[in-house]
Amino acid sequence: MSSLFRSTAVVSAMTFLSRILGLVRDIVVARFFGAGLATDAFFVAFKIPNFLRRLFAEGAFSQAFVPVLSEYQSQRGAAATQALVDQTARRLALSVFGVTLVGVLAAPILIYLFAPGFTDLGRRAMAVDMLRITFPYLLLISLTAFFGAILNANNRFAIPAFTPVLLNLSLIGAAIWLSPQLDTPVYALAWGVFIGGAAQLLLQAVALKRLGMFPRWGRSIAAEQVAGEEGVRRILKLMLPALFGTSVSQLNLLLDTLLASLLVAGSVSWLYYADRLMEFPLGVYGIALATVILPGLSRKHADANGAHFSATLDWALRMVVLIAVPASVGLGVLAGPLLSTLFEYGEFAHSDVLMAQAALWAYASGLLAFILVKVLANGYFARQDTKTPVRIGIIAMISNMLLNVLFIALLWVFDFGVLHAGLALATAASAFVNAYLLGRGLLRSGVLQLHPGWRRLLLQVSLASAVMGAVLIWLQPTLAVWSNAAMGTRVLWLLGLVLFGKAIYFAVLGVAGLRPQHLKHP
Repeated sequence: MSSLFRSTAVVSAMTFLSRILGLVRDIVVARFFGAGLATDAFFVAFKIPNFLRRLFAEGAFSQAFVPVLSEYQSQRGAAATQALVDQTARRLALSVFGVTLVGVLAAPILIYLFAPGFTDLGRRAMAVDMLRITFPYLLLISLTAFFGAILNANNRFAIPAFTPVLLNLSLIGAAIWLSPQLDTPVYALAWGVFIGGAAQLLLQAVALKRLGMFPRWGRSIAAEQVAGEEGVRRILKLMLPALFGTSVSQLNLLLDTLLASLLVAGSVSWLYYADRLMEFPLGVYGIALATVILPGLSRKHADANGAHFSATLDWALRMVVLIAVPASVGLGVLAGPLLSTLFEYGEFAHSDVLMAQAALWAYASGLLAFILVKVLANGYFARQDTKTPVRIGIIAMISNMLLNVLFIALLWVFDFGVLHAGLALATAASAFVNAYLLGRGLLRSGVLQLHPGWRRLLLQVSLASAVMGAVLIWLQPTLAVWSNAAMGTRVLWLLGLVLFGKAIYFAVLGVAGLRPQHLKHP
């Protein structure tokens, strides 16, 4: 299990670097463009291909491809594995190219479908123009994700985890240096997405070439072609239902964007900035952990090692609780200071901080569920079961739609003035529905057997998180005082609170009796 710790640490470190640069990117965008009509148009134009990327490339495709690839490597040898890579690459590239072409041509229709609230002709025109620039990112990043899945299956986690850094650097450079050169400055962000996608693909291609598994784009010999085609058919069979099973949260977020476009101007941007901060711990730890355990779970299933499969999943869930619960509390308690410190400059006003804070409170309440879904879903996909998550995903999606209407209605009736926060709260609640049903299915089937010590762990984590949250509330100044402080002062306050909160959390865990050996594999 030490290798699992090391791999998770490597991916977390690389993802942490990427997320830090992602925050810098968001700070730059907020400073240069604020939260309004132009940024709403860009975020929608970026979210559509980004949503499809998460849905197909990093969601359904990766979850279907990695188990089949791991099985080929474990049982069929190098020649058949390379044939699988070749055939999958050809099919993927051709399919996504077709989708990309349709997306570019149908950009006005897509903007109408995904942002019907963009009735202002200027905002709609900007969104259409930028979508035509950003949509080819789908092709670039899909191939990038495909290359990264092969690297991950071969325990090469660092490069795929580092790759998003290039997108963030591209967007930062575009905002600072390209935007002043354009008649419509916000278009620079769209070009930054395209350039970042190309840079990511190039880095992954070089790494895959060194691994010796770069796809051969020409036709294979007959025997290899048969082996590859068989694997591709299995991937497609697994992938189609997995489109819902792994991407419910993304569909929910996209639905939030659609409904937010119907609310007051700025709602899309407030949800975006809140979501970005929520995704920081989700990406740094949740996605990193899910990425690392999937190849191992797939190999254990291929080897019919059910005991180790269950033990690995149980260990991963303990890690989720240990990190996600305090992260959720910390995000909620420090929502205002985080948003103020990172974004309240230039065009991003104090009123924007208050609106984004309401959304972040709602998103933070669901952080544990978001991460649980990522890990629990792998318990199904590693066993090449994509039908069960589909049924659960549909239930969660319907729950989200109903809760969207309910929460917005309640906020409107009680005149809270933060209708967009109802969308975030519905997304969080539906994530808990999803996580509960996934976990119940694994437990009932016997695939997951919880080892002793769970009740004690939950009590320890709950106590430590509660103490940490109370201390942070007591120590931090009011948001008005925070907003009026200089940038350097805000940064020092925030760093001090984060570090002190972390120290308090682990100190209370220690006093409560939790030791590192308690978190080792049984």
